[in-house]
Amino acid sequence: MMDPQRPAPSNVLSGTELRRWYWLKGELAELARHLGIRASGSKELLAARITARLDGEPFAEPASPKRVGQAHLSGPLTAATVIPRGQRCSQAVRAWFVEQTGDGFRFDAAMRAFFAETDGTQTLQDALDHHRATRDQHSREIDAQFEYNRFTRAWHATHPGGSREDLLAAWRTYRARPVDERGRA
Repeated sequence: MMDPQRPAPSNVLSGTELRRWYWLKGELAELARHLGIRASGSKELLAARITARLDGEPFAEPASPKRVGQAHLSGPLTAATVIPRGQRCSQAVRAWFVEQTGDGFRFDAAMRAFFAETDGTQTLQDALDHHRATRDQHSREIDAQFEYNRFTRAWHATHPGGSREDLLAAWRTYRARPVDERGRA
């Protein structure tokens, strides 16, 4: 079987063909501009918008998430501080977590989800308990939009002593193949 060549973004003629290949976000944004459609948003949104245009289908922009005010905790924070609905992962909140857990604290997906789902009754102690409970999850699933990260994790699992150069070469080979042929080697 002959290996197909990845087309240039401007040569993609259908949504199906677009979805067969790995694209950088910048490539998708460039193609969107070339097609005269919005070039902003996530890779997934850009791909959906472009696919619809290429296939002559209508595309309904997703509704913007409703903001429940611009809640910002400030001032002295304690474990008993109630987290208001809509509280963002702010620098003030981050500073409090660093005091509690150390410099390695980050608002990872589990913590961002906790803050996004607060209903105004949780406290910073609840958030701290959630943070500590989610630290023991050794290998959390990586979301699909982070394909390079997923590939890297899987590659290191099968090549524990592999070099960075070998990883990057394997990634280039992997992403050069169409999605429907990546399982075959």
